[in-house]
Amino acid sequence: MLTCDLCGEHLLLEEDMKTHLLLSHLEAGARCPLCSLSGVTYDQLRRHVGAAHPEHPAGPSAGEAARATWTTTSSRSPKTRRAEDPDGVGDEDPDGVGDEDPDGVGDERGADKQTRLSPPGGGEARWACPLCSVVCGDASSLQEHVELHLDHEAAAAASAGSPGSDLKLARRLQEEQEQEEEEEQQRRLQEARREREEFKKLQAQFGLDGRGGYSRQMERSLEGAVARGLLAPHEFHCRRAEMREALASGLDDGTTRTPGVVGALYEYYQTTCSDRVHVWLSADADHYCSSAGDRGWGCGYRNLQMLLSSLLATEAYAPLLQEGAVPSIPRVQSMIEEAWRAGLDPQGASHFNQRLQGTRAWIGATEIYSLLTSLGIGARIIDFHKPTGPGDTHPRLFEWVKQYFLSGGGGSRLPPRLVRTGLPPLYLQHQGHSRSIVGLEQKRNGTLALLLLDPDTSAADVRKLLSGDTVSAAARHVRRFPGSLKHQQYQVVAVHGVMTAEERRVSAVNSRTLCAERIP
Repeated sequence: MLTCDLCGEHLLLEEDMKTHLLLSHLEAGARCPLCSLSGVTYDQLRRHVGAAHPEHPAGPSAGEAARATWTTTSSRSPKTRRAEDPDGVGDEDPDGVGDEDPDGVGDERGADKQTRLSPPGGGEARWACPLCSVVCGDASSLQEHVELHLDHEAAAAASAGSPGSDLKLARRLQEEQEQEEEEEQQRRLQEARREREEFKKLQAQFGLDGRGGYSRQMERSLEGAVARGLLAPHEFHCRRAEMREALASGLDDGTTRTPGVVGALYEYYQTTCSDRVHVWLSADADHYCSSAGDRGWGCGYRNLQMLLSSLLATEAYAPLLQEGAVPSIPRVQSMIEEAWRAGLDPQGASHFNQRLQGTRAWIGATEIYSLLTSLGIGARIIDFHKPTGPGDTHPRLFEWVKQYFLSGGGGSRLPPRLVRTGLPPLYLQHQGHSRSIVGLEQKRNGTLALLLLDPDTSAADVRKLLSGDTVSAAARHVRRFPGSLKHQQYQVVAVHGVMTAEERRVSAVNSRTLCAERIP
């Protein structure tokens, strides 16, 4: 703690003491704070205070700081002062009081003031800043300059060091942190809300939203027909009773079935399409289209019914199908659940929460594979996971299908123009839909085209294949060239024989980490 010799003010830092002396005493012309004495040098004023006011507190540290400030800022250089007063006191009385001037100042006050304000040699006065190297021409300029220092230091202290500024800074940081936490919480809530909405959409899209399955959708469709006046109330009850009876049997009621489609195509290619140098057809299969009970989600089940209708007509596979007929969609759902309980495809079972019955859940290639494997029917999943041709086409898929049908063509190096292979149809899956491949065309220029049966095609349109008058136009809707298959990914399920008991066991074990054959 420093104490000013002249006024007794207590200051902490030496720099603050220098500034205090400069502003309070030097600029004021060295005025005694205890009496009317003014216009004297610092040493004279100090001795005056010590002699005339002995009761005034003074500290050596403050005196040294003040002396340093006075020496630095005085208009007279130390060399000039020593030349004028070798003893450093002039004609002063050692006690600080002159003989003729009881106040200790005499005529010295005017002479010293003149000396202090006028530099040696009569040159212009220079006032040096005690805080930097700037020299001012007069006291007022120096005061303004020093005040700039003080303002700058005060601002720096307020921004970096003062308790008040630290508190404000802490509060600001806390507010910013709270704001960030609130924004993060809002973001998480929005993300969770968006995820719930997307999950609900997916549940609705894949039939897992608890709105019922085939029978409930069929009943709602019949109720809508009654409300629109398209169906009489008694007809509604009759239709609903028939539906429930068919579902209880576990067999498809056949209302969406069109038999003999592949046979009709065989007859068509025998007489027309001379520009097709080769045509391969699968074994006979019935077409099953979507109905009011499964519209929008039942394509996988309907394609499986087409495949099972072909297997039932094949001597090697028929004994494995215990029902002896094509099962209904709810029965297919229960058969897939039985396959899951047997340990097949646990990942797929977990995806559907182990349940398909009573839902409108979509099924795909893995569910078809699991059901066939549980029946002892060998199957493969071939995954064409990316396009292999220009324009996002899949020529490798078409070539693979050709090799599949060639394998059932009797091994001839030059197959006949029209071949009915006896091979089961192929299940073709892509994002959002599935169809059945029942044949393949090859034109003279080598272009290949798949022959597809689509569950979304109505029974009325499919029956046009059975009539010689309409078969040509209907066949165009069955034919698909590479340019029309541009989904990013396709999967094919192919049946390849009856499995032995050991093969069934191995397939069940392998299905725990089900892997498709990837091409390319």
